Amino acid sequence: MAQVAGVTVLVAAYFLLPLDRLGPQRPALSWVLFGVALALIALLLLRQVVRVLLSVPGVRPGLVIPPLMCLSILVFATAYLALARNPGELDGISTRLDALYFTLVTLATIGYGDITPRGQEARLVAVLQIVYTFVFLTAAATSLTRYLRETLRHRENPHRPE
Repeated sequence: MAQVAGVTVLVAAYFLLPLDRLGPQRPALSWVLFGVALALIALLLLRQVVRVLLSVPGVRPGLVIPPLMCLSILVFATAYLALARNPGELDGISTRLDALYFTLVTLATIGYGDITPRGQEARLVAVLQIVYTFVFLTAAATSLTRYLRETLRHRENPHRPE
């Protein structure tokens, strides 16, 4: 339940926080915030993955990994929203929902073609999202799945030696 509340707060913050100061009027700040946010989320995700792989006692990645995955999606959506303010970068993003939609379409590799990255910066962010998804979100999801499978296996047979 805490995960649902955390994700709800993150999504609400994405839609409510004033993000108008990011984008072409402050490119250096925008790129630094984007890079720092992704790096921090990646480190936290990798920490959880390593702890699961090493079977560290007391690890509860189900509490940490889903909100971090959600946060990374929202960071990319924010980046696309900021890039869309720069003419010629992204066609089709005019709202936060458009940016979130494009992020999820890119994440799912569906690619409807209704929103397209035209500029070099927008294409760079799309490439970074694809690579980030392959490396960090896939590792996190795999780690979480392993943890949940082991937890269920242990509950089914609590006396089985590890």
